[in-house]
Amino acid sequence: MAVYTQIEEEELKETLARFDVGGLVAFRGIAEGVENTNYSVETTKGRFILTLVEKRASREELPFYAGFMSHLRQKGIPCPAAISQLDGEPVFTMRGKPALLTEFIEGAWPREITVQHCAEIGALLGAMHRAGRDFPMKRKNSMGLAAWKGLIHACGDRADEVEKGLFDFLEAELGYLESHWPKYLPRGAVHADLFPDNVFFKGEKVSGVIDFYFSCTETLAYDLMLTLNPWCFDWKGELDIEKSRALLEAYHGTRPLAKNELKILPFFGRAAALRIVATRLYDWLNPVEGALVRAKDPLEHVKILRFHQTVGSLADYGFGASP
Repeated sequence: MAVYTQIEEEELKETLARFDVGGLVAFRGIAEGVENTNYSVETTKGRFILTLVEKRASREELPFYAGFMSHLRQKGIPCPAAISQLDGEPVFTMRGKPALLTEFIEGAWPREITVQHCAEIGALLGAMHRAGRDFPMKRKNSMGLAAWKGLIHACGDRADEVEKGLFDFLEAELGYLESHWPKYLPRGAVHADLFPDNVFFKGEKVSGVIDFYFSCTETLAYDLMLTLNPWCFDWKGELDIEKSRALLEAYHGTRPLAKNELKILPFFGRAAALRIVATRLYDWLNPVEGALVRAKDPLEHVKILRFHQTVGSLADYGFGASP
């Protein structure tokens, strides 16, 4: 979450009049996150989150996000409902940008991640993947390898301003992943951005999952490692093996991984790290003037990528399952 687009009180009141959510009481921008503009909105009937989609999604894709959240809710996954307007349509336009109004989820994301948090996330992700397999809508992953390549190449030699030799390192990794990308693995609808700030807890129990604006149809093992990286590594790029063991065992207990999935986990650990490096590097070098957003250090996931490059077996993640 972030704030790129400033909105005024009167225009928000006009927007809320399209919904049966009561009158505006208060609103504020949410600075956390990096992708879309988000506001916390309080009305006479409750609390909501207003999201204006800014960069890496389009209006045509919003029905997928709203539909996927609804599908997961029906399967018992705690996530917000998209609020429909009086005409029944959840997607609307504000300041020329596609937007959604969603329920507010109680709880808070964990600033200090514990082993128990990771176990909860593994079980949650396994349940989400099982639930998403029969979601009928499809959406191509717009942040796949081709997109990473475009972002990294757009940075070019400027990447070396962040770390000497970084561009050549990333270019070599792109080539490796492109030539070795696996096929014929289980796929389905996935969240694709299950970072700690997108999962709320009450105590050490999950209370809700938010921010579905990267959700798509994708390889499940890739989404697993895209989740493991931010939950189980620290800012120095060092793996907490107890956390990774807890996450993988809980996932495997909820949705057992096939042998070909187990074998490919280190590869997808590399791919998942590079995906985050690509977006963070581009955003780090191309800040949006006037935006209320905290750019995130791309080198954190460069270090994670380097760890995955050294993995010899699943035991390096503390995981006992055998491919």
